[in-house]
Amino acid sequence: MSTAVSRSSLDRATADPAEEWDAWRAERHRALTSPTGNLALVETRWAPAGETPDAADARADRPDTVTVTALQRTDLVTGELEHGLRFWDADAPAIRHFDRVDAFPYDPAWVLEASYTPVPGARRIAFEHIRDNGGSRDLVVPGDITLTVDGRAYTLSAFDDDGTLLLVFGDPTNGDITYGAGRFLFVRRTDDESRVVLDFNRAFVPPCGFSDQYNCPMPPRQNRFHLPVEAGEKLPVFRDGFDAQH
Repeated sequence: MSTAVSRSSLDRATADPAEEWDAWRAERHRALTSPTGNLALVETRWAPAGETPDAADARADRPDTVTVTALQRTDLVTGELEHGLRFWDADAPAIRHFDRVDAFPYDPAWVLEASYTPVPGARRIAFEHIRDNGGSRDLVVPGDITLTVDGRAYTLSAFDDDGTLLLVFGDPTNGDITYGAGRFLFVRRTDDESRVVLDFNRAFVPPCGFSDQYNCPMPPRQNRFHLPVEAGEKLPVFRDGFDAQH
């Protein structure tokens, strides 16, 4: 899944966390507007069952601004592997109209330490996805994240996203101040295998907030906070009344 967030920025140490956050915000903007960033995705095309499309053939005779990449998924009904193509356009209308992603001011109070307990084996948890009409896809959750926020204990499920823990969470700001389907957050591991850091200042709008061609997982019940998480990104802002979710 393309998330338009620099993983390396999670590991850089800094004497000034607010300055590091500013740098993360700048990198986030650069990634979103890149030729294969979230804003550039204009089409996701799935091949008929049993067929594998050729990206090079699909790319032929298209403008120089277009990139074609391959992807795959599991069919929810048959369990068979499906193959598809994604079409990215560096000159997409969403990029041309994009202004910024609004965010809450940096707040050190929203940098939280949590306990992490690995779970042996490939435990899988069902995550509903935004474009599956109520269907769910099982994702690998390698451990439990436990913490207390505002006096309430939580056990969160972050799934494995190419070796990084990705938390999909919801809170009462969704649909009003922040993206309606929830937000994403990369979980930072520490030198202590039993501890992780949740820096909600780096919570970000999921890819489906920038293009309707993504199929993003939605927060399961255990990942929904009872209080507003007033940190991180709010919503994308476009010029001239453009709506990315065309």
